[in-house]
Amino acid sequence: MPQANVPEPVPPGLALLDKALSLQAPLVERHIARLRRNRPDASPAQILKRLNAELRAATISSGAGVGAVAALPKVGTKTALTVSGAEVVGFLNAAVLYVLSRADLHGVPLHDIERRRTLVMAVMLGEAGAKSVERVAERTGQHWGRQLVKNIPQARIKAINDVLGRHFVTKYGTKEGIIVLGRVIPFGIGAVIGGAANALTSHGIIKAADRAFGSAPEAWELA
Repeated sequence: MPQANVPEPVPPGLALLDKALSLQAPLVERHIARLRRNRPDASPAQILKRLNAELRAATISSGAGVGAVAALPKVGTKTALTVSGAEVVGFLNAAVLYVLSRADLHGVPLHDIERRRTLVMAVMLGEAGAKSVERVAERTGQHWGRQLVKNIPQARIKAINDVLGRHFVTKYGTKEGIIVLGRVIPFGIGAVIGGAANALTSHGIIKAADRAFGSAPEAWELA
């Protein structure tokens, strides 16, 4: 009998991304609404600054926290690595919420899961992600994030995700694994490495989102 086709297992990095997308996507509109309630007179640019600050705070503190745990007496590498794995999940959720909130801030609706995945992976991959989108989509250019909804057909979106997915697994698998090990170096050194590594990564995500969407709108769209 011919064997049934068995789908290939989803790489752990992409499985974590999909989980983060499913958890964070429903929270985006409420998150922006909460920020605006706290500052009723805030402009989109001021809310954007708040989003940037939130991402930096969430990622830097979590990365440094893992290194601090590793420095505690009687905490072994296995325990520290377990904590670090949880930190990576937290970092990914914070990054996903940030990127999707940027889209909402710019009035870019992302109801389709594939387009959300494209946007998040491309932004987290930085310049390489933007170039992959442009190459496979054969269009876009500056502020390509806005073109995801308007001009890129669904078939192209799936092709883009195949390419981005391979790069995403490499960057947030192999490379992230090296950074994770750096965070659990004992004697407190890991706290510095973890915080600095996440600071650089969050800075790169913010800059990539700036290129994807451009400046914040001058005013809020009327409901």
